[in-house]
Amino acid sequence: MNKPSDDTGRIARSAGTVSIAVMCSRVLGLVREQVFAGMFGAGYAYDAFVVAFRIPNLLRDLFAEGALSAAFVTVFTDYDTNRGEQATWKLASNVMVFLAIVLSLVTLAGCLFADQILMLLAPDFALVTGKMELTRKLTVIMFPFLIFISLAAVAMGILNTRGRFFVPAMASSYFNLGSIVGGVALALLLPRFGQPAIVGMAFGTLIGGLLQLAMQLPTLARTGFTFRPHLDLTDPGLKRILFLMLPAVIGLSATQINIFVNTNFAASCAEGSVSWLNYAFRFVQFPIGVFGVAISIATLPVISRHAATRDMASLKTAYSSALTMAFCLTIPATVGLIILAEPIIRIIYQHGAFTAYDTLMTGQTLALYSLGLFAYASVKIMVPVFYALNDTKYPVIGSFLAVGANIIIILLTIDRFQHQAIALSTSCTMTINFLFLSFVLHRKLAGYPLGYLFTGLGKVLLAAAAMGGYLYLIESSLAAWAAQGFSRQVVALLFSIATGTALYGTLLHLLRLQELRFLTEKILSRLRGR
Repeated sequence: MNKPSDDTGRIARSAGTVSIAVMCSRVLGLVREQVFAGMFGAGYAYDAFVVAFRIPNLLRDLFAEGALSAAFVTVFTDYDTNRGEQATWKLASNVMVFLAIVLSLVTLAGCLFADQILMLLAPDFALVTGKMELTRKLTVIMFPFLIFISLAAVAMGILNTRGRFFVPAMASSYFNLGSIVGGVALALLLPRFGQPAIVGMAFGTLIGGLLQLAMQLPTLARTGFTFRPHLDLTDPGLKRILFLMLPAVIGLSATQINIFVNTNFAASCAEGSVSWLNYAFRFVQFPIGVFGVAISIATLPVISRHAATRDMASLKTAYSSALTMAFCLTIPATVGLIILAEPIIRIIYQHGAFTAYDTLMTGQTLALYSLGLFAYASVKIMVPVFYALNDTKYPVIGSFLAVGANIIIILLTIDRFQHQAIALSTSCTMTINFLFLSFVLHRKLAGYPLGYLFTGLGKVLLAAAAMGGYLYLIESSLAAWAAQGFSRQVVALLFSIATGTALYGTLLHLLRLQELRFLTEKILSRLRGR
């Protein structure tokens, strides 16, 4: 393979569409985090919110945006390709009813056993007066979020398979919008009735989850889907989805064990550690979403269709091109975040209750999280390939390897580095998982174009290194000037990002990265009307 896959244009166009929508969502997500930082800072109330939201959020990873999403798209694509529209829509309705029932029971159990779950997740909260009680209240309020977000994931899977990417990707913007507007309004109102302001933000999260589902329904109807409620536990399509999900849920549960372990360790560190980790991780989700998740969402239907038609040659080249695009975007993002971490955190979060010390701690944490950005985004692309091949045991094994590595790394480093050990371990374990899955997938596919992939990676690393050197020099040169006011800080940061990006793009063009040249030609031909 000496040229990009024929699917590169399709994947890139879809990924570009998703990226724009995800970027809107991530920007609103940062605004949401700014609201939290300004109103609550890093400490008592926000620590409680983070831990309370972590429980339904990690279940969301299992049921919605992780196992369910990939398994559903794989089976739905097969039905859509080989079984006709009637059987396809019947499967979608059956899955929605099944999910609504099961997740309602899970939500009820979560609310009933919230105390026990929290004592496992953050036992040290009980040492601070009122903190555990507040966390329990927030947990009960936010648990139904799981139902809304899981049904939204099914709607997204249907729309993506039908070539509709923008609306489902924009849906998460409505989640953030509902969280901000509804949450802030209630946060200002509820203290008048004796409730903490953070309770309003919890209700805002629930409002946002409902909006994320609701805004996809009109587009879903326009694709021809009509919801006909019925439950058939013997449906072979439903059984196949559950069969694909089961090992994936086990594998993703390993990831959640990591989150559980990390939260437990963070809760035992200095007050504010949970908040610093969350603010940093939320920010690193921006490039992961804009680049890794966008490419993954765009790639999955293409990969699934090639798997359904047994076109393995096209599957391999599509995968290699998608991974090259991910490297091209995430590696320079990693370099930029490491060098510019503190200026970024200072501008975005250091307002109101968020102090300069919080900026220092969060910035250092962000730099460590960024080390694993390329691996995190790449795994998002790799795991759906295993789904498409109906083989999910290797992602399970990789996840449990990551759990063991995570615990060992944290135990070895937490006494010295405190909460930063958790961020470092997260990056290391994700890289280990990436290397393991890469090796297995290469053997499972009987090889894919490694020479092409490494050539592209070499060009990306060279351009990113040059960009990193430039950013270090320009950031050091502008530091004294930027320190004289907030507006100067913003100008200096934007100038560094814009010129660094331009330098990186120019170098990749000169190095003739195939994907970049291919996409440039596509854009130019469209502008010329061809």
